[in-house]
Amino acid sequence: MRNRITVSLLVVLLLSLVVLSTGCGLFNEPGKTPAQVNRDHIRTLRINQQEMMADIDRTLDLDRPSRLTDKRLP
Repeated sequence: MRNRITVSLLVVLLLSLVVLSTGCGLFNEPGKTPAQVNRDHIRTLRINQQEMMADIDRTLDLDRPSRLTDKRLP
């Protein structure tokens, strides 16, 4: 029983070392060049920023015209 636990712990340790040493590079999408992956990341960041700005505008009521008077004050 003790031997089986030791072997399983060693297997888990080795697998975790493999995953940690390769990082996300092991799981890249097949058929995509680094330039395409970079372009996708930039696009995702841009869209996230636009959505965050829209949420902030909605929270601060900046997404619609003001209901203040259009008359000039003296």
